[in-house]
Amino acid sequence: MNILKKLIITAILSVFILPLKIYANEFRYSSMGDVNTLDPHAFDETMQLGYLGNIYDPLISRNNKLMQMEPALAVKWEMINKNTWRFYLRKNVKFHNGNKFNADDVVFSMERAAKSQVGYRVKGVSKFVAVDEYTVDMISESSMPFLINNFFYLYIMDKEWCIENNTSDPGGVDSKGEAYADLNTNGTGAFKVIERTPNVKTVAVPNNDWWGEKRHNVSKAVFRPINSDSTRLAALLSGELEMMYPVPMQDIKRVKQSNDLDVLTGAENRSIFLGLDVGRDELLYSNIKGKNPFKDQRVRKAFYQAINIDAIIRTVMRGQAVPAKSAGLSPSVSGYLHDIERHPYDINAAKSLLNEAGYPDGFDVTLDCPNDRYVNDEEVCQALVSMLGKININVTLNAQTKSKHFGQIGPGGGYNSSFALVGFGPGNFDGSSIQALLLNCRTKETGTWNFSNHCNPLLDEMYKILVSETNSIIRDPIQKMVWTYMHNEIPYIPLHLQTLAWGVKNGVKLMIRADNVVSLNEVVIN
Repeated sequence: MNILKKLIITAILSVFILPLKIYANEFRYSSMGDVNTLDPHAFDETMQLGYLGNIYDPLISRNNKLMQMEPALAVKWEMINKNTWRFYLRKNVKFHNGNKFNADDVVFSMERAAKSQVGYRVKGVSKFVAVDEYTVDMISESSMPFLINNFFYLYIMDKEWCIENNTSDPGGVDSKGEAYADLNTNGTGAFKVIERTPNVKTVAVPNNDWWGEKRHNVSKAVFRPINSDSTRLAALLSGELEMMYPVPMQDIKRVKQSNDLDVLTGAENRSIFLGLDVGRDELLYSNIKGKNPFKDQRVRKAFYQAINIDAIIRTVMRGQAVPAKSAGLSPSVSGYLHDIERHPYDINAAKSLLNEAGYPDGFDVTLDCPNDRYVNDEEVCQALVSMLGKININVTLNAQTKSKHFGQIGPGGGYNSSFALVGFGPGNFDGSSIQALLLNCRTKETGTWNFSNHCNPLLDEMYKILVSETNSIIRDPIQKMVWTYMHNEIPYIPLHLQTLAWGVKNGVKLMIRADNVVSLNEVVIN
């Protein structure tokens, strides 16, 4: 009888207990803000696109360690003439709903993306052509050998699914979930979304039919946006989360001292900076009427020299940052000016510049700032308010969630700002992509995030050379001229380069990437 009971118990355990172990690896993680929309073409922001990289695939990906290009939905690519890139697509790939992936989906997705905020990534492409079911040609207006470097965040959607659900056109950060693709997904990626409650949680499970190499053992990934640093940290310390980011600078030591947790750190490919509206004839948010103080380079330089970046790094960032020299560039990006120095912090010089420009008593201006996007972003802005006050600039701080912030100051909001804090890092590690975003004159195709509305046609001509020229002997001097010019003109004020800090539960292995993206395929829970 005892032997029979043991056999029965063993059978029960094999049916009920073992499956629980197989599916028990739930990965719960959190950051400051939410993924604003699930539409992969709606919002050009790294966290947004990084999360969706788990759900959708691009033609060309980047490996997690060195960020070098590698095949994804395209197994190979080549230039068949100076104006044409040819992509050979991966066969036997299915979307999450079972639809077959082919060239029509690529052409549709690229044309859809071209109408969106991420459209600058295909600037200069005249058309996409499906040569056959698994071959696509990208034909550009001129030779563009570096264009494919922008393809990392260009995700491929299912044409049939989009048409069926009336979501053939991209939404936007301000679409408020009205479009079908804002709340629903159908990618080819390693994970698929099964639950989406904006600002509460997004739940994804593995795509068992994924074409790629599975390196994770996650059964379910639950992402929760938690705006409060203290609440997010408490969730990690209590075991409610397996991972959270960023760890507040002041709490890194506390997390490291825990027996159950660790902090992963690394350099981020992103700089934090300020954009000043130099384009309008009158600032939208200032007490100066009839003219725009930011049109005067002396005023912009006064703002720059009134900012004590070393104090911000020491007190606000707790030493977990380094001063930035150029807006949007880090030392790992081509075009970075290693041989220049920041304009020095000098209150007296700043006051003198304001006096020369005709503003001895300063003026009022509003600073727009996110409070859930960058490390200590609101605290940084509060420090800026105090520092600029020392040169009689009365700054009103408008801090809000990143969805509202970017919805206001970006193209969707008509660049409705006079002075704003932002951060960028080029996904292709080439300065020309940041130039296309921030420096080129605003057109339908470029200058998408040119908050300053600075426009110099000469820079646009230099950009055309940079995206068509492969010879570094030619490219390097041009990039140096571009960024030296911007250093002197100051339509943007560089602040600092963030240091990444992720809090992780012991036994959880993952890859901390320079773009601050959580790759679920790299998560292993022991």
